[in-house]
This record gives sequence, structure tokens and C-alpha cells, in this order.
Amino acid sequence: MLNRRHLRIKVLQVLYAFFQGQESDAHKAEKELLLSVERMYDMYLYLLLSLPELQRAAQNRQAELKKKLRPSPEDLNPNMKFVENQLINQLAKHTGLYKLAEQRKVNWLGAESQEMFRKLFLHLSETSSYFEHMNNGVSGPDEDLSFALQIFKQDVANASLLQHFFDEKSIYWTDDLDLCASMAIKTLKTWKSGASIEILPLYKPDDDEKDFILTLLHKTIQSDVAHQADILALAENWELDRIAKMDMLLLKMGLTELQFCSSIPTKVTMNEYIEISKFYSTPKSNVFINGILDKAITKLSAEKRIQKIGRGLLN
Repeated sequence: MLNRRHLRIKVLQVLYAFFQGQESDAHKAEKELLLSVERMYDMYLYLLLSLPELQRAAQNRQAELKKKLRPSPEDLNPNMKFVENQLINQLAKHTGLYKLAEQRKVNWLGAESQEMFRKLFLHLSETSSYFEHMNNGVSGPDEDLSFALQIFKQDVANASLLQHFFDEKSIYWTDDLDLCASMAIKTLKTWKSGASIEILPLYKPDDDEKDFILTLLHKTIQSDVAHQADILALAENWELDRIAKMDMLLLKMGLTELQFCSSIPTKVTMNEYIEISKFYSTPKSNVFINGILDKAITKLSAEKRIQKIGRGLLN
């Protein structure tokens, strides 16, 4: 389920803390990195479990209204479209999801969580989109999928209450919500009536994401002095103290990837660090990083220090 750009960002965050704190324990940095990635997967599971919890809050609300002293006909015979949503029911009965969540101690148990979902449902029930879906007269798997996706995107993933929960739960989740929400949406879209929903694994069986992040972390630490010398040689008229610390770190990671990640095309490496710099460094960093990495590719290729496996990876 992992996105390579997000993995680079995770490595960037750990390396920044490593160098800023003048750490010397690379093993500790590795543990922090792997824990950070694991926490991403926990957030993904929390998000998938949120729809059944929201549905349960709706059922509880219906039960409350029926117990009123003078319930209305609508209270006694509520619209069941949301609580009977087939996709959400499938999630609620998904033994694989709940077994995985139990193993990782991911759950929405407790009065505080239940109160949060009660508030989320009350807010949802007052939205125009919810009213339209509940009363459009359309039913069937496609409608259930559309309804569930809209609720998830608008009223779950963007809910301030949920974001506050994640902020309080883990420092590792500051930048993860968008990616984890997109992976949850991808998971929901795999659903077809009568079929089980496919829960994505943390690491794909035949992919090398874990090896990639560990190589990027350790080789950047081990090659720090050599990378700095290369960067200063390439950065004509730039002194070390004039280069932003984040730019320097992004360039060091780029040099690591160019030289030690043999399956990643050079153009992909350059483009990825340019894009990351737009969000994590100065406004002009992308231009600077583009220029330095472009020179680095030419220089390192001439010196036979870039070895790629596969056709077209040097382009």
C-alpha cells in the first residue's frame, strides 16, 4: 500500500531529526523509521473501521428516537438506507480486517470514541448530501458504493474531530492522513456485491519498499561526508552555510538514491526530490535542487558511480 514519495518523506523526517539532534545511533534511527511506517498502516485500519462505527452511531440514534415519549412516525419507521448499506455492512463483518486490527491493537473502543462518532453522525445527518442520498429513491450496490465513498471523503477523512484524534494519538501521523485516506478509498473501491473487500498489506509480497527505505536511510548516514563534498563541488559559488539544511539533506538523499538504488531511474529520482522540496523547503529550492542533481547525474555517470539495472534507467 506504500507510496514511494511518502516513504522518501518518512526517511527525510527521520534523517532530519538524526542530523539535527547530532545523533550517532543509526540503529535507533532505523527503529524510528520502521515505527513511523507501521503507524501509517494503523491509521489506514482506523479509517476503514470508522465507517462501521459511524453506521453503529446511526443505529444507536434510531434506537434513541424510538424511545421518545411521543415518537413520530419517522422515528418509529426510520429511513434504513445508511444502516443497511451493503459495503459498510461488509466492512463491519470483515473478519480479516478485525483480526488484523486486533493484532495491532487498533480499535474505536471506549466512551470517548463512541461520543466522537455520535457527534460525527449528528453532523452528517444534517448535511444536504446525506439528505439527498437518503431520499433519492436509488438503491443497489453502485448506490451503496457511491454513498459510502462520499461519506468517507467528506464527513470522515475531513472531520476535524477525527483529525484531532489522530494528532493526539501519534506524532507520526502529521503528514499521513491524505495518503492513508487515499489508500482506504482504494480499498473501498475494490468492493463488489457478494465479494469480500481486499485489505491492502503494509508491504506488497514481491516489492522492495522496506529494503528501499533502509538503504536510503543507512547509506545517506554512511555517505554523509562524501555526499557533502560532492554537493559543494557541484554547487559553484555556494558556500555550505548558504545552502538550506533541508536542501542539503534532500540532495544527500538524492545522491544516495542515484548511487545505491539500482532499480530506480535517474529521472525519477531527480523529479521526486524536486517535488518534495516544493513542500518541505524554500520557494526556490526546487530550482536549486534540479540544477545540482542534473549536474550530479552527469558527473557520477561519467565516473561510473551510477550503476542501474534494467534498460532506460539512466534516462
